[in-house]
Amino acid sequence: MTDAWKRILESLSKSLNPGLYTIWIKPLDAICENGRLVLFAPNDFVASWVRERLMNVIRDAAMQIMGYEPEISVKVKRAEQTDDTKAEAAVANHAQAKPRRAAEQMGLPIVQVPRPMMTYNWRFRFRDFVVGPSNELAAAASKGICSESLPGDRLFLTAGPGLGKTHLLQSIGHRLSQHSNRDRVAIACMTAEEFATRFVLAMRAKELTRFKAELRESVDVLLLEDVQFFQGKEKMQDELLGTLDALQARGCKVVLSSSYLPRELSNLDPQLVSRFCSGFMAGIERPDFETRRRIVENKALVHGVSVPGPVIELLAERITTDIRQLESCLNNLVLKARLLGRQVNMDLAWNVLQSFSQTDARPDFERIVSFICNVYGLSAKELMSKSRKAQIVLARNTAFFLIRQHTEMSLAAIGRKLNRRHSTVIKGITKIEREISQQTPLGRQVERTIERLTT
Repeated sequence: MTDAWKRILESLSKSLNPGLYTIWIKPLDAICENGRLVLFAPNDFVASWVRERLMNVIRDAAMQIMGYEPEISVKVKRAEQTDDTKAEAAVANHAQAKPRRAAEQMGLPIVQVPRPMMTYNWRFRFRDFVVGPSNELAAAASKGICSESLPGDRLFLTAGPGLGKTHLLQSIGHRLSQHSNRDRVAIACMTAEEFATRFVLAMRAKELTRFKAELRESVDVLLLEDVQFFQGKEKMQDELLGTLDALQARGCKVVLSSSYLPRELSNLDPQLVSRFCSGFMAGIERPDFETRRRIVENKALVHGVSVPGPVIELLAERITTDIRQLESCLNNLVLKARLLGRQVNMDLAWNVLQSFSQTDARPDFERIVSFICNVYGLSAKELMSKSRKAQIVLARNTAFFLIRQHTEMSLAAIGRKLNRRHSTVIKGITKIEREISQQTPLGRQVERTIERLTT
């Protein structure tokens, strides 16, 4: 029966709205007895909602999987009142005393609700987050709100898609759940769309009082993603505003994320904008090449696969705006290599890259030097040395040529950076240009090298 219910869940996940499935179907457990399908909901509210609105869709999915129409019932899971659970209940009641006093002072309605023990499969950890100049403030602030080293109890993270907001939010949830000074900490982690879906469903079921109480009185930490979703949604803005105020009165931690700064959001209640701005704000910018390179390197270690340095740098160079896409590209590359029984190499990497959005950004000085050192098997120290070995001279002249071609640096600045005189830079560039224009064997070799950087 366990396999059958898993297959039913899979079918429902495809046929239902993701928010609907996550909120109402995913929490259910099930057993099968004598042709009957018995569903177990975590509480009366969920059980009632499933009975009234989702029985038909569950019945249809069960018929497809089980081959017959089972009799379906929905029950509420009842925990046995052992000494341990009684003790936990006593702790929960004590923990609610402070929220009740705060609510009374604010004139909020008092509703007796069980303290929700919210558990999540946290997908990300701080240890997996690669820190660089573009995200170091956001990473430090995220760790700070967990360790109390960040003043205040609110944090607003802003970044474009795929740059690490979700990673940091999940890492905060994991850290607080593991290292809180309390035995149990109630963490609500959801997207703004999930918040809105729960609000609408509770309103239709005339369960708004319970919805408000569960979030405002029982939650210790609220992690809310993509708050730009609330733009233009007046009722939901009012509900969020009330929730934030209630949580602030109780001294709870709140972490919000958005693709935009609060001042950039439109059709938003000024009071809500003010609440967004009341905490510490930290942005995440597009990572530089070195950070992207370390991200690919780190993910390769996670996969337990050997990825050559030039391949790592190729991926980091070509995918610059979305870390999620960069990781997906590496995943596809590793999987393709395994399926074909081949080693990860440049040809395979170029092939996989065709399926991803790439950036034709002009390489900077550091990127060109790194590229040249990899191509010619040199260290940066050797490239800048006084050596007159043919291979080193060729590499140095090619670097002169590429830096002059792709950056705004003057000839004198190039010379200073590479420990050479202005005249030496001119001679080196002139030699490379002559070899390429005459299509000598050396010229064609240099041309192919240049194409690897610029195509």
